[in-house]
Amino acid sequence: MLRDFWGAFHEKVEENQLAQDFDVIDTLDADLGPHFFPTHEDGSDARQCPVCKSGRLGLKLLRGGPFIGCSNYPDCGYTRPLSVVTGDDDDDAAMVFPIQLGDDQESGKPVSLRKGPFGCYVQLGEAEGKGKNQIKPKRATLPKSHAPGEVTLEIALALLALPRTIGDHPETGKTIAAGIGRFGPYLRYDGGYVSLGPDEDVLAIGLNRAVTLINEKPPKKSGASTALRELGPHPDDGKPVGVYKGRYGPYVKHGKINASLPKTSTEESVTLDEGRWAALRRAGCQEGPQRRGCQEVRGAQESRRKEDSGPQEDPGRQKLPP
Repeated sequence: MLRDFWGAFHEKVEENQLAQDFDVIDTLDADLGPHFFPTHEDGSDARQCPVCKSGRLGLKLLRGGPFIGCSNYPDCGYTRPLSVVTGDDDDDAAMVFPIQLGDDQESGKPVSLRKGPFGCYVQLGEAEGKGKNQIKPKRATLPKSHAPGEVTLEIALALLALPRTIGDHPETGKTIAAGIGRFGPYLRYDGGYVSLGPDEDVLAIGLNRAVTLINEKPPKKSGASTALRELGPHPDDGKPVGVYKGRYGPYVKHGKINASLPKTSTEESVTLDEGRWAALRRAGCQEGPQRRGCQEVRGAQESRRKEDSGPQEDPGRQKLPP
């Protein structure tokens, strides 16, 4: 009995090894079609593309995984996740993007809700121009506190207008603002940022709640760190030279140049001259031995070695007895 089973199984495996990927996808599309494209009550074609109206929806496969797409690609770019559309208005899979929400009264440009690889977003207008001269339209990420099916023109315009001013801190008088950044919604206060959780609405949060969040979790300030020590102005350009605390220890900073401290120096003992030469060595030698900075550093190092070693005697000349 096992011989009969494995013999037939082996024949099927040999046949499928010769099949191409698109043959497998076509077979799965035909077998799973009734599941992903159930018959509509009105008798309309469940596989008809809702965008171009002439394409046929089917199972597709790319590096990111399987999905449902239109047969008229690339002329029609409609896609949706590999799921069963139930017909519920709240079902995001049933939504056809982009969705036109209306026009902005100030600019006259259309406002739309779109879906990208990282989620939904709202967009004002369309891209203008081509190539390097193309001007991209203004966009705003849709926060998790707003479902795509609930987005209106007013909500979209409010998102596009971010960041917004909430008010002034009652104790310091400094402005508190709310916005959406690369890592999600945030509060901005005194040069720092406080992340907003999924339960907080960036469009509706008030001054009292913002002050509470700031007091609970002090803002993280971005930008340049504060110098541990100011060594003084650089003699060439007058820019400050300072000692800063880094991930791998203290370092010297001059303008945009960061250089490690000399091995014989510490953050308390390093001088302006030592810091200046460390920055010059970093700026000059890292770009090649022919750079002026590197030659200047080598010349200075040679002079220092001569000063430290004192006068040199001629080894060929013998000292005369007294």
